Amino acid sequence: MPKAIIIGANGQDGYYLNELLRTKNIEVIGVSRSGNWLHTDIGNYEEVKDLVRNHNPDYIFHLAANSTTRHEVLFENHNTISTATFNILEAVRLFSQHTKVFLSGSGLQFKNTGKPIKETDEFEATSTYAVSRIQSVYAARYYRSLGIKVYVGYFFNHESPIRPERHMSKKIACAVKRIAEGSNEKIEIGDITVKKEWAFAGDIVNGVYTLVQQDNVYEATIGSGKAYSIEQWLEECFGLIGKEWKNYVVELQDFVSEYEILISDPTTIFSLGWVPEVSFSSLAKMMVTG
Repeated sequence: MPKAIIIGANGQDGYYLNELLRTKNIEVIGVSRSGNWLHTDIGNYEEVKDLVRNHNPDYIFHLAANSTTRHEVLFENHNTISTATFNILEAVRLFSQHTKVFLSGSGLQFKNTGKPIKETDEFEATSTYAVSRIQSVYAARYYRSLGIKVYVGYFFNHESPIRPERHMSKKIACAVKRIAEGSNEKIEIGDITVKKEWAFAGDIVNGVYTLVQQDNVYEATIGSGKAYSIEQWLEECFGLIGKEWKNYVVELQDFVSEYEILISDPTTIFSLGWVPEVSFSSLAKMMVTG
C-alpha cells in the first residue's frame, strides 16, 4: 500500500487531503502540533530525518504554516515553512529519493497587480510570510535539479465548514447561524469590497493530488479563477436565512486591506484535468446550514 506523510494534518487542508488519500487506498501518517497525530518538530532536522527514514513514504505533503502575514510571526513561519522545507528535502535526498514532495505556496507571495496570477508570475516579498514562501520555492527548484520530485501548488483563498472562526468566511457563517436563531449581534468587518476566491478546500486538495501525479509539471496555481467580494458572501449567507445583511454589519472605517483583489489564473491545473466542483453558492450553504 502506498504511504503518505501529511505535515499539517490537523488543519483544514490536511483534513480533506487525509480523507482523499484514504479513498485512494494510501496509508496516511499525519504530523501536527495538535490533535491525535505525530508531534514531530519539523524545524528539527534530526526529527524530520528520522520521520522520513522510518516511513520511507511515497508522498510528503507539507501544508503546515501559520496562515497570517503579520510580521510578529516571522520566526514561526520561517521555521515552519523555510527551515522545514530544507529539512524535508534534504532527508528525502539522503534517505528516500523516490518520494514525491508537495509544498504549499500562496498567491500572497506574488506581485499583485490586480490581474489573475499564474505560477510563472513575479514574486514579491511584501511580508515575512511571503519571504518564507518564496525561499521554500527556490529550495524546491534547487532540489529538483538534484533529481528530487518537488511540486509546488500556489493556494488562493479556500474555505470549508472546519475553518476556524477567526477567518472571515467562518466568522460570517457562524454569526448568520446565531442570527437565524434570534441573535441581534453585529458583525464588525473591514473593507467589504475586497474580492478573493472562495473555493472549497475539498476541491483544492483534489487539485493537489492531480498535480503530484504529473511527471512534467511541477508548479501550478490551484484556484477557481473566480473572485467574489466579502459583500457578495454576506448577501449569499444572509440570503439563506431571509435577512438583510446591512442590519447586522458594522464596517470599520479605518481598516486598510492588503489588496483589492487576489485571484488566480488556473490555466495550467485546468489543463491537467482538474476543475473545482463546489460553487460559491453551494459553499455558503455548506457553511451556514451544514
